[in-house]
Amino acid sequence: MMIRNLLALTLGLALAAQAAAAERMSAPEGRRVGVIGLDTSHVIQFARRLNAEPQDERFGGYRIVAAYPIGSADIESSTSRREGYTNQYRDEFGVEIVDTIEEMLTRVDCVVLTTNDGRPHLAQSIPVLRAGKPLFIDKPVAGSLADTLVLFDLAESWDVPMFTASMQRWNPTAVEARRGDYGTVHGANAISPSPLEPNHPDLYWYGIHGVELLYTIMGPGCESVARFQHLGVNEGSEVVVGRWGDGRFGIFRGIRSGRRGYGAHVIAERGVIAMPDYDSKAGYDDTVAAFVQFFETGEAPVEPAESTEIYTFMSAADESKRQGGAEVKLAPVLAQARAEADRILATIER
Repeated sequence: MMIRNLLALTLGLALAAQAAAAERMSAPEGRRVGVIGLDTSHVIQFARRLNAEPQDERFGGYRIVAAYPIGSADIESSTSRREGYTNQYRDEFGVEIVDTIEEMLTRVDCVVLTTNDGRPHLAQSIPVLRAGKPLFIDKPVAGSLADTLVLFDLAESWDVPMFTASMQRWNPTAVEARRGDYGTVHGANAISPSPLEPNHPDLYWYGIHGVELLYTIMGPGCESVARFQHLGVNEGSEVVVGRWGDGRFGIFRGIRSGRRGYGAHVIAERGVIAMPDYDSKAGYDDTVAAFVQFFETGEAPVEPAESTEIYTFMSAADESKRQGGAEVKLAPVLAQARAEADRILATIER
């Protein structure tokens, strides 16, 4: 009897603690955030900021209130993290775990899609867009350039705010360069880790960080790319050279062996500016502040056309790899993906 009573007391205390956490983490209507996918460390970092008590004023009272913990069975980093992150969301952050995206949508006002696998992003986004909920898609936006185009087409035709970005979009040096603080930008070299995942185009998986950094500095307007693999002592790294329409060159170097990190050199009117380390804490803070501001205003901090070009750049880099480093123009790569996107759109009830 004593053991039974003790177990009942323990269970009661646990349920009470969960109820108290849920009450503490509740959010007013209009600021209720839903999360799709609990298989990347980003979801923990986002929750530590939005569901903190007290919360940083930059996050506007938005809180994560519901999550759908989907993952991908054929990606180890997804299967190994999902259960632990789901438990942490429920027990530490007071987030309700739901069984379907549709159920989650009845409880939230806006959505963060963080599934680390880009392939299901289109299918996961469609019910969100149909429901008219503003949507931030963490990298990669999708698993193919065609799906990327379909996503932006649907968001536009259904008039739903949507954007995507890597955390490197908010790197202070890159933002300053884009703003013109160093005068005219003549070119840039950007560096990031670039491990590969066999189910995704090479740079979509992690090289997106460095490519996003390059585009934040340079802006859109790239017309062609050539991709070069490194051998010997540099095996496991690569260089992608982009030629912009105004004659500038932007270079991405992806690293897959040795000590890996992020960096850039901005070649500008006022000199060559070396990018200092971008503290990961600041990066997460800036990312959350950016998508909260987006939810508040409906104004995307990154234009769809620029995001589309970033993914076209990376797809063209894959085509250059297939052609042994030949220069590949972005326009035909985009046209081929556009044709496939139109075929996909024809199957979606509009």
